[in-house]
Formats: sequence, C-alpha cells, structure tokens
Amino acid sequence: MARKYFGTDGIRGRVGEAPITPDFMLRLGHAAGRVLASRVPPVAAPGGKPGTWAAKSRAAGPRPAVLIGKDTRISGYMLEAALQAGFASAGVDVLLTGPLPTPGVAYLTRALRLSAGVVISASHNHFEDNGIKFFSADGDKLPDEDELAIEAAIDEPMNCVGSSQLGRARRVDDAAGRYVEFCKRTFPNALDLKGVRLVVDCANGAGYHTAPLVFHELGAEVITIGAAPNGTNINDGCGATAPEALRAAVLQHRADLGIAIDGDADRLIVVDSDGRIFNGDELLYVIVRDRLKAGPVEGAVGTLMSNLGLEQALARLGVGFERAKVGDRYVLERLRERGWLYGGESSGHLLCLDHHRTGDGTISALQVLAAMRRNNETLAHLCEELVMYPQTLVNVRVERGFDWQRHQGLQVVREQVESELGDAGRILIRPSGTEPLLRLMVEARDVQAAETMAHRLAASLEASA
Repeated sequence: MARKYFGTDGIRGRVGEAPITPDFMLRLGHAAGRVLASRVPPVAAPGGKPGTWAAKSRAAGPRPAVLIGKDTRISGYMLEAALQAGFASAGVDVLLTGPLPTPGVAYLTRALRLSAGVVISASHNHFEDNGIKFFSADGDKLPDEDELAIEAAIDEPMNCVGSSQLGRARRVDDAAGRYVEFCKRTFPNALDLKGVRLVVDCANGAGYHTAPLVFHELGAEVITIGAAPNGTNINDGCGATAPEALRAAVLQHRADLGIAIDGDADRLIVVDSDGRIFNGDELLYVIVRDRLKAGPVEGAVGTLMSNLGLEQALARLGVGFERAKVGDRYVLERLRERGWLYGGESSGHLLCLDHHRTGDGTISALQVLAAMRRNNETLAHLCEELVMYPQTLVNVRVERGFDWQRHQGLQVVREQVESELGDAGRILIRPSGTEPLLRLMVEARDVQAAETMAHRLAASLEASA
C-alpha cells in the first residue's frame, strides 16, 4: 500500500509546510494514540472487571502511555505541544524527556514498559526541517502495519475522549541520566578510558548533554565542541555530517581521537590523531574484526552504498556480507532475518544488536574505543587490511516525485559510465528518502575516475533542468 505521510525514516519535511505543521501534529498524535492504544488488549482488573491495560502500559498507569523526546530544533517546542495535545485527546498519557538522543528514547520506551516512543527530529538535516519517528513498545522502529494504520486514522474525524479519560503529561526528569548509565554499561568493565584525550562533537544536537558525560565518566579527558545549541545551529558546520570541524579540533588539541555524532545522535564519524576521517564502513569493519576474537561472526549487513572494499575485507576474515536498501531500518530488518548482530551504513549509522536494538552514535563509539583498548592499537592500524574503493557522491536537487528512470539524458550517460567501469566499479542512483534529492554515487579504483563520472551523471540532469 502506498504511503501518504511516512517515508523511510518517519515523517519529515520543512517546518510550516505540510505535514510539519501544528494542526497536522495534533491529528497525528490523536491518530497514533488511537492506533497504539488498540494494539494492547485489555485485561481483567483485580476485581475481575475488564478495562485495565496490559503489562506494556500498566507501569505508567491505567491508560496507555507514550514517551516523547526531541532534539534541539526551535520547532521542537511547537511540535511537542501539538503532539502532546493529540495524544491526550485520545486518552493516552505522555511522558516528556526534553532533548534526548533518538536511541535514548528507544531505550527508555522499552525500559519504562511504555506503549510507544516518539522522537521529534530531522536527524542530520538543518534546523529548518523537522520530523517525527515512532518506536514500538520494544524499542524498535514502528511496524509497517502500524504506520499504515496511523495514516488511515489521520484522515478520520477527531473524536476527543471524555474529560475523565483525557491523558495526562509529566516530565521524566532523570531521562538523560538513565540513558548515560545505559551507554556506559555497553563498555567492558575490565577497560576504561583513562589517559585518552577525546574531542567530542555533539552537532549542537540532542546528545550535547549526554555524549560528553559518557566518555568523561569512563575516564577520558573530554574536549567538547558543538555543545551549545540555540535552536537554529543544529548540524550547522559541525557533527557527523561536517567532520572538518572535528578534524581541526583534534589537531589543535593534539587529541588521541575525535568523535562526532549528528543532530539526533544516532550516527558516528571518527577522526584519529593524524586527522584521518573514518566513516561507517571502516568503523563497522573495526567492530566486526574485534568481535571475531571473542567468537565466530557469521555475517554483517551493509547497504547499497557500502564500499566494495568492506565486502572484500570481511570476506578475507571469513565473514559473510549482505546489502540492504539504504536506511538503518532496512539494515535492521536484514540482520533480524539472518540472525546476525552487526551492520551499518557508510554515513555512520551502526548497529550492534548485542548492545542496543537501534543505531546509537555514542554506543558505537564505545565499541570502537573498546576495540582499540583491547588490541592496544590505533584506529589506522586496525583498518590496515581494509582497502577502500574511492567513492564520489553527488546530490542533485529534484522535484518531489521525480522519476529518474525515465530521464533519457541520465540513462544515456549511465550506460556509458557502466561500460567504462566494467567490473572495476559500480554506479548507484537512488532518491533520498528524507529530502528532495537524487543521489548519484560512483565507485571506482581511481578517485579521479569516480569524481569525473559522478559529475558527468549530474551534468546530464542539470543540462535538461
């Protein structure tokens, strides 16, 4: 069934333009409240009367309850209030965390035995955008059937419950502290970070008050940048999508390592003491290689964007590799189908299912640091046997709904480039799931060839614009 509102990562768009408007968020909260409440069947009360909610919601009271977290965008206040009103009108209680990383919301939703979690964030986008993503009671991305049910309910009339049944709202004052402790538990007890100087770039986002604390409490000397959010500076020249700021700070402070997360703190990019930037493919290799010392790793999952070099390096280690569609939800789906634990994207979304059910930039960084400490090696040395193919990615802005497969000029150039590459590279063309962009990626053994071919593909679109 075609989706009207939900994309690959929730609902996202420009603030003030449909669907990221207060009236839509009110209807979304009401619709989600009705649907999510219906997913938990009533059970008998102590006196034998039906009507109380089952275990997943009982911890929060007699009504179902959802957790709402957000990043640091100024629009988060407005959207939070509208969602809260919508949930309350459907008879659902709301717990508010304030700014909290997306994976922190997933964790607390499960830990507090709630019906669902909601994150108000547009992840790596700039502050003008915002979005909504849902987590199930288990801390997973909401199942497709629930998203489709919510979409159907949005267009139905709102029927507010009676006054005595309205949902209530309260703040979870210790949300950040609970999440910090959860992150720390994923780092081996036998190890610490004493003597390690880290620069942590928080992207002026949701992790500004959690990520530095995690590394500090494990013993590291922490130099923090990108931790002064003002509502409009999230992902602005900082964080995982702009690692040059981190690179400069690492070199300036002569740090051992630099760690960058993005606006909602689920991505990770790392910079070493020499200023070398390590992406998600390289970090996934380091984690898997380290896990092999504790026992067999059957396989790992990447995406269509994952580097050929990663696939080849894992094969040399005897680790299988499969590609999912771009998007961490698709990586997660494939991991669960295969019963594997490790996967990720080049962009820095990494999944370590032995520690968390969703991607987490802070926890991923801890796994990389643990590998370095256990092996007493630099990140560059741990990646020594991983030979990456040069990739060039060009984003071309297009109209929403643009059908690139019917664009004659692009198809002609695509065929030419594929013929020139042969078996020594590949092309990937895909629309962004979150922005009106067409992503053109060329991978080749020679960096100049990759750049030239990618820009030839882009030029074929611009020539007919």
